Amino acid sequence: MERTEEITARALSLVGQDRYRLVMMVSKRADQLSNGAEPLIKADKNKQKFTDIALLEIAEGKIRLESITDL
Repeated sequence: MERTEEITARALSLVGQDRYRLVMMVSKRADQLSNGAEPLIKADKNKQKFTDIALLEIAEGKIRLESITDL
């Protein structure tokens, strides 16, 4: 299993190394997941934290800044 640091590094590379942007994206996506949105990756919302799912979605290129509204 991939470590959180490796996942974060991949996600950062996709958002131009902008940690603030990454935090905002993870926060917004985690909020969407907590309000009933379905994960875009294979994940169990009952066993994984919403922030972990959101970070992995971003790292895998499933979520882009343009796809998250109201940032």
